[in-house]
Amino acid sequence: MPEVISIVLLSIGSIIVIFLLTKLMGYRQMSQMSMFDYVNGITIGSIAAEMATSLDKSFLQPLTAMIVYALAAVCLSLAGSKSLKARRFIEGTPLILLNNGEIYRKNLKKAKIDVTEFLTQCRLQGYFDVSKLQTAILEENGKISFLPKVSDRPITPADMTLSPTQDYMVANVILDGKVLPENLRHTGNNLQWLEGQIKGQGANSAKDVLLATCDSSNQVTVFLKENRKEALDLFV
Repeated sequence: MPEVISIVLLSIGSIIVIFLLTKLMGYRQMSQMSMFDYVNGITIGSIAAEMATSLDKSFLQPLTAMIVYALAAVCLSLAGSKSLKARRFIEGTPLILLNNGEIYRKNLKKAKIDVTEFLTQCRLQGYFDVSKLQTAILEENGKISFLPKVSDRPITPADMTLSPTQDYMVANVILDGKVLPENLRHTGNNLQWLEGQIKGQGANSAKDVLLATCDSSNQVTVFLKENRKEALDLFV
């Protein structure tokens, strides 16, 4: 029993350490990770697991190792933000895989991507015919960016000399039955106005609303709480 309690306490401690180290390294660990960030994150997680079960030795050793790996990530991130050369050395540079009808075999080889995998990535992005692509670039985070030829890209309002109204972010004014006062004030409206808007869309009060949003034109969209289940599973 004492061993179980020790494992629980060490596990909680490792979770707290990982949380603090993640805050220190920044949210970039979760988005736009470089290969080093990915490997570094896995390594820290492995050390944390070892720390949680280190009953026969001091937990200070894995804790120190986790801190060292986290500090290394922070130092490399700071170096990349201060120097363009350092950033290119640490994160790499984009590689042109295809341009103007020519596939660059040497760049594919450098990126460790064969033609079959490249074609698969093209199809996943909706390009089943590579001849419709003008450029394909492998970014530093390992994702491929595609630029279609002008004759095959979707038409835009600018192509038709139109000037559509700019869309803006909507504000969530009710979330899970609770009014969000700060968001409501941001829209320039009050609670009485909101109650009138939701009652006009079938809600007796905010408790009946799962989500309500308000756009820049004061147009309120209400999603009511529904207890019924969908009769058919459309994805079977």
